[in-house]
Amino acid sequence: MASDASSDRTDLAVSPRPEPTFVIPAIVADTSDDAGERFLEFFAATIRNANTRAAYMRAVEHFLAWRGVAGLASLGEIRPLHIAAYIEECQGLFSAPTVKLRLAGLRSLFDWLVRTGVMASNPATSVRGPSHDVQRGKTPILAADEAKRLIASIPADTPVGLRDRALIALMTYSFARVSAATGMNVEDLLQTAGRSWVRLHEKRGKVHELPVHHKLLDHLDAYLAVAGHRDQPKAPLFRTARGRSGQLGLQRLSRHDAYAMVRRRALAAGVVAKIGNHSFRGTGITTFLLNEGTLELAQEMANHSSPRTTKLYDRRRDGVTQDAIERIRIE
Repeated sequence: MASDASSDRTDLAVSPRPEPTFVIPAIVADTSDDAGERFLEFFAATIRNANTRAAYMRAVEHFLAWRGVAGLASLGEIRPLHIAAYIEECQGLFSAPTVKLRLAGLRSLFDWLVRTGVMASNPATSVRGPSHDVQRGKTPILAADEAKRLIASIPADTPVGLRDRALIALMTYSFARVSAATGMNVEDLLQTAGRSWVRLHEKRGKVHELPVHHKLLDHLDAYLAVAGHRDQPKAPLFRTARGRSGQLGLQRLSRHDAYAMVRRRALAAGVVAKIGNHSFRGTGITTFLLNEGTLELAQEMANHSSPRTTKLYDRRRDGVTQDAIERIRIE
């Protein structure tokens, strides 16, 4: 009971990161009278995804504090050579995906400042980022029996336990991203023509609806039967815990608290791999493909714009690779 009644925030959790704030750098303020306002508008008005906004803020902050541009008087003095030198230096500090993301952030910012008349040209347009070809995702996933064991290990004698089981099942059976899952309200569980559906609000404002797997429906029904907010359509579906009481509060569960929960439940279930929220998306997709599901349908269910993205979650070759390696019999 003690483990089930634990708070969403524990020593095992990564501390939740608040929405970052941004101070207008001097080089921006010195560019023109309206440069600061246009600069803040870029982050506040053009980027709807909070994760992208935070990543671009970090990229811009790091670049403008970089010694190569720190002495410049205005944004108009930044040249492609500065961007290229910065990207070259970043390649020795960060992974290729991080460097590409930082370059994308700078390109987007400067493009906005050109369109709003703050800058005459975009110095990042001609700069190439590092090549990066990924054939296999790095996120650890679970085998089907491991996922089943993890879900079954969660005590179901408190509302918090039922919530955790339902959330993990949702991410597994619907391939839902954690932000879409925790962003659901009660009204996002739909009944249409006698069938149950989940409505997920995905990145870039996309709304994605999927039929509910019968096992997921069981977990959601069990959770809502005791959670007490089934008749509150605008209420967050997944809510925070009240300390260590095992009871639910009124606030929406954040993705950071969901990660803390997943780590806690995985450790309690004896899961060795350091899985996180995204692991269940990969687990569901791989299991679907192993059971003769098609890549095209998996792409549609995961709401991926490209099949190449879906393939990153396909770990069916992992077992084949291991079998091949074991054929190297030397002793």
